[in-house]
Amino acid sequence: MRVMPRDKRIIPQDFPLHIMARGNNKKVIFPEEHDKRYYLDLLLNYKTDHRVDIYHYCLMDNHVHLLLLSRKTDVFSEFMKKVNLSYFFHFKFKYGYVGHLFQGRFKSNIIDCDSYLLQCGKYIELNPVRKGISAKPEGYPFSSYRYYAFGNKNALVTPDPLYEALSHNEESRRRLYAEFVIDSNIVSSEKIRNHNFIGSDAFVRKME
Repeated sequence: MRVMPRDKRIIPQDFPLHIMARGNNKKVIFPEEHDKRYYLDLLLNYKTDHRVDIYHYCLMDNHVHLLLLSRKTDVFSEFMKKVNLSYFFHFKFKYGYVGHLFQGRFKSNIIDCDSYLLQCGKYIELNPVRKGISAKPEGYPFSSYRYYAFGNKNALVTPDPLYEALSHNEESRRRLYAEFVIDSNIVSSEKIRNHNFIGSDAFVRKME
């Protein structure tokens, strides 16, 4: 039986991507907090090598959300392959695991950086709240929220350009961001999950 090659991802240059990587069959891929910290270390190491900017992130027990930007269109797949493969070997050695850890290729949405970048970051950082893991986003340590809302140092995060545009004053930016995140208005979860392009109708038509 002949196996057809998978379609190559088409990623326009200079557009951020919302990337989701899930455990195979919804398997827990981070059984312990140490595993999440290990994955974050991998992201930090490989983002430097591949010149990838990470605007927002959240690691849940069985999946990963990342909002990334790279100036080189062919970097994303290589970056995610190296991160996830390195984590697989860590998981295999630690837990004696056999089989596929991640559910196929990562899923990616192209984001309209003019209008939906900050909204997508908000969606990512509210994952623990939506899942009932934490009452507030600041109560969950494995996301980028504390960097934006409280100014916690985080070498993994490159500031979201729309965050920096909120105010010239750092304290004011943090306050405005926290108010923005807890506001009930957000791009629907259905739209974030199931569309290749996230943005205005004009942006989606252009990208399609």
